[in-house]
This record gives sequence, structure tokens and C-alpha cells, in this order.
Amino acid sequence: MFGNLTNFESLFDELRRMEQDMDELFGRWAAPAGIRSVSRGAFPPTNIGATANTVDVYLFAPGLDPKGINLSIQQNLLLVSGERRLPVEEKATYYRQERFGGEFRRVITLPEDVKADRVEAKYRDGILQISLQRNEAARPRQIQVR
Repeated sequence: MFGNLTNFESLFDELRRMEQDMDELFGRWAAPAGIRSVSRGAFPPTNIGATANTVDVYLFAPGLDPKGINLSIQQNLLLVSGERRLPVEEKATYYRQERFGGEFRRVITLPEDVKADRVEAKYRDGILQISLQRNEAARPRQIQVR
């Protein structure tokens, strides 16, 4: 399998081939790196933060055409889809491609107290920011003691 172990170039070639085989075999189904991580290859990577007034979703998606991003909300699910086109050099031999190209789709579960009709979306510097207003009834309110 490894041939002559003193030939480091062929050893590294074999390790690279094994890594590619493992990526192909387990790439989509590999365990997440952390408890709050998504599976490997999920695109776009996402951060979600909440305040008393808003829920903010940040999608890190460089190289997208903002006009090609589709957003929809149904109940408390946010659907983000689109396509990222990558230039491909036909004559080049690629040894590793870690940047995702092609169609993508992410479904994000939102808190139940967001207003589906009060959403703003901005795309700037490769980051898609989606701000959703929360219902006033669900916001914490200060109660004065007499």
C-alpha cells in the first residue's frame, strides 16, 4: 500500500489520495467539529444573535450576486438559497478544492416570536445580514414595584 517508505514524495501522494478518498466518503456526513457546529461543507456558514428587539442572522457568503439570493420565511423557518459560481480553469489540475461552488440551500429555525413581515436583508462585503423584528409581547418588560 505505501510502497517504499523512504520515498517521502510517494508517501505524501498516497496520504493525499487517502485524504481525498475519506473526504469523498465522509465529507457530507462527517460529525460536526463542535456541539453547535453544522456538518462539514454546510454553506454558507452562519452566526445567529438575538437581542430583546431583534434576531440577526449573518451568513458568510463571499462571491454571491445579491440578486440571485432567495429568502423566504414560513412559520418560524428561514430558507436561504442561491448559487455561487466559481471560475474553473479547464486546463488546470486541482489537487484540492475547499471553496464551494454551485447551488446551496440552508434552512434556519428561528424563535417563534419573530415577525415574518418585519424583515430586512443587506448583502455587503460577502456577508448577508438578515434582521428580524421580535413581537413586542415577547420582549422582556420592566415591572415597577410600589
